[in-house]
Amino acid sequence: QVQLVESGGGLVQPGGSLRLSCAASGSADSIRAMAWYATGWYRQAPGKERELVAAITNNGVTKYADSLQGRFTISRGNAQNTVYLRMNSLKPEDTAVYYCKVGPIEMVLNPSRFTTWGQGTQVTVSS
Repeated sequence: QVQLVESGGGLVQPGGSLRLSCAASGSADSIRAMAWYATGWYRQAPGKERELVAAITNNGVTKYADSLQGRFTISRGNAQNTVYLRMNSLKPEDTAVYYCKVGPIEMVLNPSRFTTWGQGTQVTVSS
């Protein structure tokens, strides 16, 4: 079981920015998994299904939800045990709990295949 900790959420005004962090923790296996597999960021707003926000492969290839490209940037930390999601020009509709997962790219791109999720980090965009 890969152990991940999401952090960096909070309350921000429309137009503001946040950087979320997804850190592999708890074991060397978790850290290796993050380095070897893809990582995805997801979000779930109240009353809506969880959706893929962005994904990054182990060699840095990125994919974004069409509606978010240009505002959000996913990246890997230098130590390969953290994946970041930089969110700019935030809008009220970006309000959601944000989660991250690690796995083969085919799972990361199809989050319904994951059976367990962490607590996530709440992002609230409001004036």
